[in-house]
Amino acid sequence: MKIAFFGECMVELSGRPLQRTFGGDTLNTALYLSRLGASRHHTVSYATALGVDKISQDMLASWQEENIGTDLVRKIEGKLPGLYLVETEPNGERHFHYWRNDSAAKFYFSEQLSPLEQAIDSHQFDALYISGISLAILAEDAKTVLITLLEKHKAAGGKVLFDNNYRPQLWTEKQAQYWYAQVLPFVDIALITEDDDLRVWGKTNIVERCKQYGCNEVVIKRGCEPCKIVTNLQSDVAETSYVAANRVEHVVDTCAAGDSFAAGYLAGRLNGESASSSAELGHRLASTVIQYPGAIIPLDAMKDIL
Repeated sequence: MKIAFFGECMVELSGRPLQRTFGGDTLNTALYLSRLGASRHHTVSYATALGVDKISQDMLASWQEENIGTDLVRKIEGKLPGLYLVETEPNGERHFHYWRNDSAAKFYFSEQLSPLEQAIDSHQFDALYISGISLAILAEDAKTVLITLLEKHKAAGGKVLFDNNYRPQLWTEKQAQYWYAQVLPFVDIALITEDDDLRVWGKTNIVERCKQYGCNEVVIKRGCEPCKIVTNLQSDVAETSYVAANRVEHVVDTCAAGDSFAAGYLAGRLNGESASSSAELGHRLASTVIQYPGAIIPLDAMKDIL
């Protein structure tokens, strides 16, 4: 199973004293899936745009060390990765401050055909993963290019995976509604954070909406509460299940909790495992991640899971 991710990875400044690391919702999921996928014969590639500067080269090298393919990365002269500063409260909740208006990733689909477009045209990947943030960072014409890619990939028999991650700093609820509605008809597995969905759509039925748009599998992420999974949504035998989250006594940092859950869930589902066992793996990984600072935890911290 070959999975391509599209999105943005940024420079992260966090901790006391400040330390420089890298993070981004799709990159976090790609990295954890790469780690989990080694035993399941999954290969992961990441599509984004970076500059030609030292920090961009450091990013590429760190991804390659995690066995993430970088052939889909586009390098743009004169552009840099975005940056964000993290402030963490004693309970592990985080506040983000962004500098990303001119981020290289925003220009991935500009001018000549991007590496991801070429890869989709030649059917190089079995699954394509994007998030709400993947869409939000793009200009309107670039959003249309990405939707066209989803359509091509789906028509060729590929799977489309979507996480609804919503950042109000990037766009309005109405804008998010419009573009999510363009994405969902092509989605095979939708990973929906309940709080984000409420911000975008208000108090509406998530499962019914996804069904109406044509999505066949929905996972509703509900933090420390049991996640809700509905499979075979387009059939008369849709199945609903709830899988409890792992309780954690001391939460250090909630960053990447949802991203890591998504990686665990997809690692199982793309390997043909049941929805429930896949969710258990997702919860197990997420509960481990939130006991460490930062989005990416040391590989050794995952040894029991791997």
